[in-house]
Amino acid sequence: MPSTVILWLRRDLRLDDNPALQAALVDCDRLVPVYVHDPDSEAPWTPGAASQWWLHGSLASLDGALRILGNRLLIARGDSLAELRRIVATTGATRIHWNRLYDPTTRERDGRIKQALRADGLRVDSHNASLLFEPWEIATGNGEPYRVFTAFWRRCAARLSDVTPLPAPAALPPPPESLVSLPLERLGLQPSIPWDAGLRETWTPGETSALELARTFLQDRVRGYATERDLPAQTGTSELSPHLHFGEIGPRRILTMVKERWGDPTADPVEPFVREIGWREFAHHLIYHYPHTTDEPLDPRFAALPWREEDAERMLLAWQRGETGIPLVDAGMRQLWHTGWMHNRVRMVVASFLTKNLRLPWQAGARWFWDTLVDADLAANSLGWQWSAGCGADAAPYFRIFNPILQGERFDKSGAYVRRWCPELARLPDRYIHQPWTAPTALLDHAGIRIGRDYPAPIVDLKASREAALAAYEVVKSAGR
Repeated sequence: MPSTVILWLRRDLRLDDNPALQAALVDCDRLVPVYVHDPDSEAPWTPGAASQWWLHGSLASLDGALRILGNRLLIARGDSLAELRRIVATTGATRIHWNRLYDPTTRERDGRIKQALRADGLRVDSHNASLLFEPWEIATGNGEPYRVFTAFWRRCAARLSDVTPLPAPAALPPPPESLVSLPLERLGLQPSIPWDAGLRETWTPGETSALELARTFLQDRVRGYATERDLPAQTGTSELSPHLHFGEIGPRRILTMVKERWGDPTADPVEPFVREIGWREFAHHLIYHYPHTTDEPLDPRFAALPWREEDAERMLLAWQRGETGIPLVDAGMRQLWHTGWMHNRVRMVVASFLTKNLRLPWQAGARWFWDTLVDADLAANSLGWQWSAGCGADAAPYFRIFNPILQGERFDKSGAYVRRWCPELARLPDRYIHQPWTAPTALLDHAGIRIGRDYPAPIVDLKASREAALAAYEVVKSAGR
């Protein structure tokens, strides 16, 4: 009897360096690659609208790649366990392989499914496709999880020579002919109202695009990464984060490409970039060991932080819309809405502004990013927001409050980034582009700008709100005494 194996795909939508795929091919006569659309099982962190848009393109790309190798993607919708059992009954499959996920809800779900399928008599195996090292493999000398990135990454860096990716298969066994896939369009991942023009202009989901983007970046652009990554008007980052999140490329492949082009991944000019791969690794390490940090501060003292109550809804809405009257903040929020992505330096600025100048909960910012980012990754999102708010592992000190004017003047000196995303300010001279409310009335008139009509007045005073934030954080300090 032919051996039929199911490959359950989730956020590992690639053929290259896919351990579950390689394991499934051992003694396999028929292969069933399946994606089960079951967003309700990921609640309360069901994928946001931008993530769904990306997922549609990624699934279409993977199906095309599978067909070239003589297979195809089976798409199903419903409860994951029920659908896998249905496919087992239809195909007579005896084995199921998948790659692990590390966020709390899916870990719990996958554990239940593995136990149930094994009780059914199937052989079920899971693998690591998304990380350099498993979260339980990297520990302190006392066997505890790391909470400081520098020490964590030092331990990881010493083992980078052990990292080796698996090749993509040259051919695949066929699926059972009788299987019927749900059409991708039936999943309803694309918007019914075409708000996604900016995403389509900016991104091309899929493994082919991910590999090409990595090659282009590592060929030469990585040389200037250490400084250019902080300049939002330039393409100084790799922009690989959404491809990594959906598993269209894996960190092992990226690290190997670094080694092949530049040699030692811990040496210049590539060390700063590889270190960011380590930061992603650290995020998954934390969410595995501290699953409550998706919603609660890692530092429990911060539960006592008094957030703003007056005008909170209005302030949050202005921040979401990019209408705060602070140009660098507004530019970042508008870039996010249009492209599903925001430059990392600007992410820190808008997060600091929300949690410290506006004194609104970091969880509100994390939720907005979750719905609007194409690279919305629960581990990275939680770590980033807690870092900005000062309440997480290796967090920025509570008294570090980014001044968006100074950040703009330092990293967007000519105002090119602000002018692109806040075009109503485009005619202002560089001197006033980051604080237009200080420009003389005659100059504003000449530029065709009236503050409060053409561009908002600042919704908070930066100096006064900084002082209020520091006073609020004194409550946190007192709670720890």
